[in-house]
Amino acid sequence: MADEQENKQGQLNIELSEDVAQGEYSNLAVITHSNAEFIVDFISMMPGAPKAKVKSRIILTPQHAKRLQKALADNIRKFESQNGTIADIDHGAAPFPMNFGGPAGEA
Repeated sequence: MADEQENKQGQLNIELSEDVAQGEYSNLAVITHSNAEFIVDFISMMPGAPKAKVKSRIILTPQHAKRLQKALADNIRKFESQNGTIADIDHGAAPFPMNFGGPAGEA
């Protein structure tokens, strides 16, 4: 009985609603930060369109941003071990001129 209680305490029950489960498509991420948080804007850009729309904004503490970085690196390593190296395509395009009124972004 004590083992069952310890297991339940160590587990996290995550709920995923249908609308969130469908996800949002993003082909650009803009990352800004302050001393207290990282802000990641996921953007959907269409070729030739003069505007791009932020589809989702995630705000993270620096500690959670670091954990996300490590988790992404681990998942990319696992993906590439099964599927081959992901090509890092640079189309030679100039950087996107973006200014959201905050610190300079990096993607």
